[in-house]
Amino acid sequence: MSTYTATIRWSRKAEPENFAKGRYSRVHEWSFDGGVTVPASPSPHVVPEPWSDLRGVDPEEAFVASLSSCHMLFFIDLARRGGFVIDAYVDEAEGTLERRHDGKMWMATVTLRPRITWSSGGPNEAAVAELHHHAHDQCFIANSVTTEVVVES
Repeated sequence: MSTYTATIRWSRKAEPENFAKGRYSRVHEWSFDGGVTVPASPSPHVVPEPWSDLRGVDPEEAFVASLSSCHMLFFIDLARRGGFVIDAYVDEAEGTLERRHDGKMWMATVTLRPRITWSSGGPNEAAVAELHHHAHDQCFIANSVTTEVVVES
């Protein structure tokens, strides 16, 4: 088993009366064990500026990036094991929040749109689809969520 950690830091910068009224910054930071600290913020779709910051990564973006990154890492390794060489992999992934039947918001769909540059031509479309299928099946993050994950290659 493996354990993964992140330290999330936030501190109040507003006057107490503004805090009670909900007028406070939600900007915070994420620190990871490798020493990287990332500015974070709620999505401005959820919390308007000035209490959010577009420059920070929001949890919804991080969720989409996590799914995409996990899928990519498995895909590249599966392709390597199949004898294929990848020169570049770019995915402009997109997540869609929707309201569930009980009124709660959830990340209903994450669409992955990988563009792969193969060295020496690469596999045919059927083999690429099979690689994506196996990458999805093996992705730890995809196996951890109920969100629909769609791959558009």
